[in-house]
Amino acid sequence: MNQIRRWQRILFLSLLSISVLAPLVFVSNRLKTITPFSQLLLPFIPCMDDRRREFIEELSNFRYRTSDLRLNAVEHDGEGLKGPRLILYKDGEEFNSSVSDDKEKTIDLPNIDDGNNHKYSEEKVIDSQLTKLSSDSKVCIIFSSFNQLANKTEFKPPLSKGDKNTKVHQSDRATDMKIKEIRDKIIQAKAYLNFAPPGSNSQIVKELRTRMRELERAVGDVTKDKDLSKGALRKLKPLEATLYKASRVFNNCPAIATKLRAMNYNTEELVQAQKNQASFLMHLAARTTPKGQHCLSMRLTLEYFALDPEKRQMPNQEKFNDPSLNHYVVFSDNVLASAVVANSTISSSKEPEKIVFHVVTDSLNYPAISMWFLLNIQSAAAIQIQNIDDMDVLPLDYDQLLMKQNSNDPRFISTLNHARFYLPGIFPGLNKMVLFDHDVVVQRDLSRLWSIDMKGKVVGAVETCKEGEPSFHSMSTFINFSDAWVSGKFSPKACTWAFGMNLVDLEEWRRRKLTSTYIKYFNMGTKRPLWKAGSLPIGWLTFYRQTIPLDKRWHVMGLGRESGIKTVDIEQAAVIHYDGIMKPWLDIGIDKYKRYWNRHVPFYHSYLQQCNIHA
Repeated sequence: MNQIRRWQRILFLSLLSISVLAPLVFVSNRLKTITPFSQLLLPFIPCMDDRRREFIEELSNFRYRTSDLRLNAVEHDGEGLKGPRLILYKDGEEFNSSVSDDKEKTIDLPNIDDGNNHKYSEEKVIDSQLTKLSSDSKVCIIFSSFNQLANKTEFKPPLSKGDKNTKVHQSDRATDMKIKEIRDKIIQAKAYLNFAPPGSNSQIVKELRTRMRELERAVGDVTKDKDLSKGALRKLKPLEATLYKASRVFNNCPAIATKLRAMNYNTEELVQAQKNQASFLMHLAARTTPKGQHCLSMRLTLEYFALDPEKRQMPNQEKFNDPSLNHYVVFSDNVLASAVVANSTISSSKEPEKIVFHVVTDSLNYPAISMWFLLNIQSAAAIQIQNIDDMDVLPLDYDQLLMKQNSNDPRFISTLNHARFYLPGIFPGLNKMVLFDHDVVVQRDLSRLWSIDMKGKVVGAVETCKEGEPSFHSMSTFINFSDAWVSGKFSPKACTWAFGMNLVDLEEWRRRKLTSTYIKYFNMGTKRPLWKAGSLPIGWLTFYRQTIPLDKRWHVMGLGRESGIKTVDIEQAAVIHYDGIMKPWLDIGIDKYKRYWNRHVPFYHSYLQQCNIHA
């Protein structure tokens, strides 16, 4: 009897255990099939109603609590569950177009294997759900999926030695990637704040503003990742968390996309306006005389008129018209600029006693420039100061003709800028000379220029027609070849050359009557637009096929602009030229190039110190 009762109890307990455990087994199997589907729907949560969102969050939390450790040990073989397909819309396409209209616009995410050998029938469920979503929900899906991709951490195998070297080079090139990411997060925060009601002080708005300002203060004006502080990187994560919260509150994705486009457009407009203003201010600074130089000119002018007339004469006047000497000329209205050209030429010469330096200026600056050279007389070389307004070589209405050029820049319509085309008349007793611009510095002895065979040409110059070089210029950039007369007489492919340092054969100039040619072309240019304002384009036409190329080491250009000229080319050059608007005597001059000019300026001079002119 006892044996029978014992077997009855065992049977009863077995049935009771089966009745308890069977439902648990069935429920757990059901949860395994539901959980992947809940994970796939997580990116779409911002676009669902609250009840569905809460249900899926509960399932997702349960899944993560039970299988976190197991997922870390899963092997990734590249096959398995496919993520949601992303739809890329081009500009002009409607957001409410069908998801499956165009297969070429569908991108499959990388496959991920979670260790279960399912057939994943959930994809069909997702596709059926996607077709029921509204156009706003589709846009939300796209943005959310991209955010999930951006924040995903992928498993990467160990790098080989060669891969490590490649990665180092890539990191060297991308030194501002983190900065760009931070800036993008700040822009995203501003976009969300624009959707908040005016005067809103909700918790999410306060937190978003606080996190954004903290990160902005931490980053400051840093432009490279290496300059970022650790505090800035620590403040990035709280902002990312706040942005995630904001994405769940402000879930109108089409409106956000429209707002971002508007912000992008406004930013581009602001950048362009800033560039235009900076360009205007740069050109304005280039036209303006610095306060210190104006002070220097006034002091020198007062000193000049305080001198007796007989003391105003320059020494060595017997050398002024001697054709056997080496003659240099510069047209300038700038005291320091003309002084640097003369000082550098004489100090670089092996035979300074053979140098005659001519400075041609206007009546306004003649007293100041004359007084400077009287106070700083070069004992070996001869220096002549001439006033262009006292000469009879220019037409009486020349100033009015210059004003007809299409330019408001006084540098281009200056009499001194165009007076170079009257050299044979200004120096009737000379046969050859070197013409300088007043923004050059001489670094080598130039006496070998006089031994160059001109081969019947008038001007020796360094060519600027080689593409890729900092000095490159083309004829078509400055000359209007759409004009029938210009296109019939000149070639747009002709090689250009530079003013700045030119060897001039005055005898051949007179024989070819090139000054008359210049006057003819100049008068034609005042009647219709044939070239841009300035002396360079009309110089190319006046001396068309009348130039001989010089070695480029005689004359190196590009120090007055961001040209990327190499230091070795500057050091080896006989003459360096600050062409451009960033002149070395201006505050906007390029610091790394100023030192070549500053070494020829006597900053110890009492007048320069009194006028606050320093290196």
